[in-house]
Amino acid sequence: MTIPDGLQYTKDHEWIKIEGNKATIGVTDFAQSELGDIVYVDINTVGQEVAEHDIFGTVEAVKTVSDLYMPVTGKVLEVNPLLEANPEKVNEDPYGDGWMIKIEIKDAGANLLSASQYKELIGK
Repeated sequence: MTIPDGLQYTKDHEWIKIEGNKATIGVTDFAQSELGDIVYVDINTVGQEVAEHDIFGTVEAVKTVSDLYMPVTGKVLEVNPLLEANPEKVNEDPYGDGWMIKIEIKDAGANLLSASQYKELIGK
């Protein structure tokens, strides 16, 4: 299980890579492994400001549908175009080609976890 050090994490199993006032967000390797084979990603919040902890979309796996929670408050700028035709990218490469959204950060919040804190959370 991969948990890169250069990212921050949430208790809801999203990761965020902050670069200035922009960020890329996806689900962790742990989350995708718990969900199983992902068959559909539904994100229709482009152009909207989504508050920290609010739902920005859903991911559908063979066994379940799971909400995606915003790690910080921000405006959704872009959804990963690869995921419409290839949602399995989330399973194959959750920190690379399987990213979900790019945002403009409005409020970075204070509830993000380091890689070591996230490892402790999931017991790794």
